Amino acid sequence: MANRSKASSIDEYIAEFPSDIQKVLQKIRSVIKEAVPDAIETISYAMPTFDLNGKHLVHFAAHAKHIGFYPTPSAIEQFRSELGPYKFSKGAVQFPLDQLLPLALMRKMVEFRVHEVRKS
Repeated sequence: MANRSKASSIDEYIAEFPSDIQKVLQKIRSVIKEAVPDAIETISYAMPTFDLNGKHLVHFAAHAKHIGFYPTPSAIEQFRSELGPYKFSKGAVQFPLDQLLPLALMRKMVEFRVHEVRKS
C-alpha cells in the first residue's frame, strides 16, 4: 500500500484491497475478534486497530509484500523466540504475503495484550 488509507472503518480499509488481500485481512480480523470479542474496532494511525478499555491492543496493515502486525514492544519481546523466521522490530512484525500467516502466534500475541491491558 503506497498511500495512507483514508478509511474510517475496518470494513472500508479492507475494501481498499484486491480480494486475495481482503481474505488475509479478514482472517486477521477474525482471529482478533475470536480472542477478544469485546474489543472495539477502530482506525488509528491509518490502520485497523482493536482497542480494549480505552487502550490499543494491536494494529495491522497490508503492505506491498507483507502484513504489518503491531502488537506493542512488550508483545514482541514476549514472543521474540517465535518470531525468528520473520522481520521484526521493537513494536512490529512483518508477515510475508507469500507465506501462510502464523494465526496461532498472532492469537497468542493478542491474548498477551489483553492480559496486559486488563491488569493495568
